[in-house]
Amino acid sequence: MRMMVIFLGLMVIAAGCAHKSGSKALPVTQGAQDEGAKGAGSEWETLVKESNERSQMGEYDLAVDLGKKALELAERNVGSNHPDVATSLKNLADLYMIQGKLKKAEKTHRRALAIWEKALGPNHPNVATSLNNLALVYKTRGKYTKAEPLYIRAVAIRETVLGFGHPDVATSLSNLAELYRAQGKFDIAEPLYKRSLMIREKALGPNHSDLAISLNNLALLYNAQGKYAEVESLYKRSLAIWKNELGPEHPYVAAGLNNLASLYHSQGKYTEAEPLYKRALAIDEKAFGPNHPNVARDLNNLAELYRTQSKYTQAKTIYQHSLSIWEKTLGPNHPNVATSLNNLALLHFTEGKYTEAELLINRSLAIDEKALGPNHPSLATGINNLATLYFVQDKFAEAEPFCNRALAIQEKALGPDHPDVAQSLENLAALYRKTNRDNEAEKLEQRVARIRAKRNGR
Repeated sequence: MRMMVIFLGLMVIAAGCAHKSGSKALPVTQGAQDEGAKGAGSEWETLVKESNERSQMGEYDLAVDLGKKALELAERNVGSNHPDVATSLKNLADLYMIQGKLKKAEKTHRRALAIWEKALGPNHPNVATSLNNLALVYKTRGKYTKAEPLYIRAVAIRETVLGFGHPDVATSLSNLAELYRAQGKFDIAEPLYKRSLMIREKALGPNHSDLAISLNNLALLYNAQGKYAEVESLYKRSLAIWKNELGPEHPYVAAGLNNLASLYHSQGKYTEAEPLYKRALAIDEKAFGPNHPNVARDLNNLAELYRTQSKYTQAKTIYQHSLSIWEKTLGPNHPNVATSLNNLALLHFTEGKYTEAELLINRSLAIDEKALGPNHPSLATGINNLATLYFVQDKFAEAEPFCNRALAIQEKALGPDHPDVAQSLENLAALYRKTNRDNEAEKLEQRVARIRAKRNGR
């Protein structure tokens, strides 16, 4: 039975949250443009600008306070159903997403969507933007069936209003593809990614930074399929574009370095991965300061590299530093904090410190269950880890209900043929073998083989 590694890769920089996986897609949502004072007034415009600046600096509580003041001012100046109010709501919802306050983000995005639909009509580009943002909340919460029709509607609006070759259509296609990738529906995701890439290359040229986003996200799909040669070439091409177009010190370059490092890390190429992680860390520290969530992400990844090399003292110090930044900037109940706790637990597990590991995993699970709900796939990862912890201590009776719960969550959220489902089935089969239920184990192992053969096209 295997404990699942959940170190973070690329954090979503715009409106979104980082969760447990190897790498993360670059931001693909588009928020409505803050169009300045169109009735709300210059003071509103100043508050919006200050809120955005504080957000970029990682000062999210202050950014929220400013965003709330902007919203109140807009409502007072132009009424509760004006597009400027929707803009303030969208900005505030983005901040709630970053902070992991997903229920607040959903409620706020829904209100913004209602205003734009009423003020601008159901087929306005801002409505498509709002649909994308609300869908992202649902995706982040694991509510994939709610996200899908919103993304599809956004694609249809943009195709109708802007034309099939518009870059915003590419963005919506990429968003929809990301949803399918998260569910393991790789055969549906791939043509959407490729169409998005084709649109951007034709509309923007071969060296645009948005094209690099498409290359990066296609690489994530291939990485999930184990097509590592294609992954490396796509990461390198996207990284070269960002360096050339945005400069070598841009946060997108740090993000690309993190993804390439994560690939090398997963392949055991530690000497290639380490300088890339360190370079990403240096870029983000220079861009955002030493206490920004992106810096915490970079530290977390570097710590995980050291853990896999059995450099436990170095790893522990860096994990704890990363955790302290996330707790300070995002609060103690953010999913990123849960990920950090789970990864620190993994360190204790590797060292054989099972009591310490169990405490951290349970704390991580409590955070994720509160933030994401009891049926989110990220929760299943932590539950599997807790089951593994009991398994290696021969506490099979304690491990089994957690194995079954993790499997049930993943089958419901991801479908019966997702790779994570195969891993959970494999874990449960190992437990059955240990408890002399060989017939039950064999049935699960056969199902695992069918899933993996299907994934490999056999």
